[in-house]
Amino acid sequence: MAETVAFCGVPSPVGDILIAITETGVAATGWHDGTRRRARLAARLDLPEVSDPARTAPAHEQFAAYFAGELREFEIPVDWRLTGTTSGHTVLETLYRTVPYGSVVTYGELAMRSGTGVPARGIGSIMGGNPIPIIVPCHRVVAGNGLGGFSGGEGVESKRWLLTHEGHLAPTLF
Repeated sequence: MAETVAFCGVPSPVGDILIAITETGVAATGWHDGTRRRARLAARLDLPEVSDPARTAPAHEQFAAYFAGELREFEIPVDWRLTGTTSGHTVLETLYRTVPYGSVVTYGELAMRSGTGVPARGIGSIMGGNPIPIIVPCHRVVAGNGLGGFSGGEGVESKRWLLTHEGHLAPTLF
């Protein structure tokens, strides 16, 4: 049987989240669900799209629970195929395994922790290309002197919301 990809969308306070799930696990997440976005992602994965509610239900349920404040650690398998180079994959997997809910790491600390030799500025580029945001929590990587950048959703405001949601930042008055 040929491999396929199934999609689901989850509404959230930071926008609609699109989730792509192969037989292996979640291969991609991102903002802005839609037919064209799904088609582009299926092409990037080089997999045909199928409707498979049984496959997508666990991811949908876990994302909904995360945004409701009921889930701190995703328990759905990850398909790492879009994580890029060996060093990029290592950095993302290090982030995934060592930076839990409610905590952060600086770009420089993640560079050292990964053992890849990728400099802090390169870590920022890897975070910007992270194909599985939220599950692989690139929002938890911050600059030494502030939040740093963020390319998901509404940019840094989405990062701020996610870090506040996880209890790392105090809520603001406005």
